[in-house]
Amino acid sequence: MEVIHTIGRRKKSVARLYISQGKGNITVNKKTFTDFFPTPTLQYKITQPLTLTENEGNFDIKLTVKGGGFNGQAEAVRLAISRALCKINQENRTILKPEGLLTRDPRTVERKKFGQKKARKKHQFSKR
Repeated sequence: MEVIHTIGRRKKSVARLYISQGKGNITVNKKTFTDFFPTPTLQYKITQPLTLTENEGNFDIKLTVKGGGFNGQAEAVRLAISRALCKINQENRTILKPEGLLTRDPRTVERKKFGQKKARKKHQFSKR
């Protein structure tokens, strides 16, 4: 099996993934994913597509992640892994699609408008 390259995005985070046949090592920015993402919830998000498709321990995954916070990065990694698993085997798509793991979450920060304090917050209104 050759190396497969995919990209996942979420908010300002971009995850570039290289997946190949292996023993289940996941490295994020040259660290193990348990060191890079310390909380169990973030680790669960990353391994979710692998556990659903029963591919834990089958592939070596190398990731480079830039931008955003921990949660955005973890969800970008999850999308990249899901896309890679679909490239490897088309049957994985039927498992991952109902779980919502193949859809790119379009929610981003709304821009600040001029004449206002924030994106939606206005200055205090005085009637008189």
